[in-house]
Amino acid sequence: MADELELLRGANPVPPDGPHFGDGPLDHGAERRLERLLRERPQGRPARRPLPVPGRPRLVWGLAATAVVAALALTLVLSGPNTTPAVAAPRPLVVQTGTTAVPLGRLAARAVQAAADGSPRLRKGTHVRSWSMGVSDREPPVTLPEERIVRWRADGSRTELVVATDPGHPGRPVLSDEQGEPRLVGDAHVISDRTYPPSWSDAPPQSRPPNDPARLRAYLTEAQYTRTALTTPQLLDAVQVLLDHWTLGARETATLARLLAGTEGLRPVGQVTDRLGRRGQAYVCDGPGARRMLIMDPATGAVLGLETTFTTAEPEYGVKKGDVMSYSAWLR
Repeated sequence: MADELELLRGANPVPPDGPHFGDGPLDHGAERRLERLLRERPQGRPARRPLPVPGRPRLVWGLAATAVVAALALTLVLSGPNTTPAVAAPRPLVVQTGTTAVPLGRLAARAVQAAADGSPRLRKGTHVRSWSMGVSDREPPVTLPEERIVRWRADGSRTELVVATDPGHPGRPVLSDEQGEPRLVGDAHVISDRTYPPSWSDAPPQSRPPNDPARLRAYLTEAQYTRTALTTPQLLDAVQVLLDHWTLGARETATLARLLAGTEGLRPVGQVTDRLGRRGQAYVCDGPGARRMLIMDPATGAVLGLETTFTTAEPEYGVKKGDVMSYSAWLR
């Protein structure tokens, strides 16, 4: 029952400490969490659930190196020994040796310069690829790769397309979790394709993000349904919420880079190549039980991705120290 209550709280668009009244419909994040709750325990099967991590305000999904074994085993069970297995659990990103760690202040200055002509412009909606881990206390963790495209229309309605796909292994079967337990589906299998009615919410993250670092910090704080100052790990979680709703323009990118440059505990570590093959500068923040790595475009300051790895083992869930908890890669 505790798991179901936590899922309900996560799906609630107006928690008790929320700064506004949610008299509109659920946003797409809450809608997906509520849908997950409704399909959690099919036929009495123990639920595969997200792993609780201190400081995470949302459902925690990620991927782990241990998921490789689970994916291989499931492939053999469902498709026979001749099927090429789909393994979507890449190792943690590695900083390239000998590369220069660019300070965030310098990167923010580049972002401001890149935004001089005002293009590209802010667009509501997102295009994100994610690798996610589902865990339970009775089964090994499994990796669920997805791609989500959200587009808003002039009348305030929106479409959301979610497909099961792993860019690292195009054309190969992919693990999905549509019915409450993992199963193999074809690459680019449509998980959901929905149209949502107009939304009249004017609160973050639905409202337009501001072009001022101090106001943006307040915006991100409100988007996390809290009135207390965000820690650096919580701020990065809020950045993920922002990018899951908006595709930032050059000016908004510069504002976010300036905000991050003034944030303590986010240190430059060097250059990495992200999950989609893009070159980026990495900035690391350590928090309770987890380390977050923010990957940013070295020329424009745009956020390319966010990776979270475990800094402590969770043996009851089959998770080891250093396993990747979550990874999101944003595209234009």
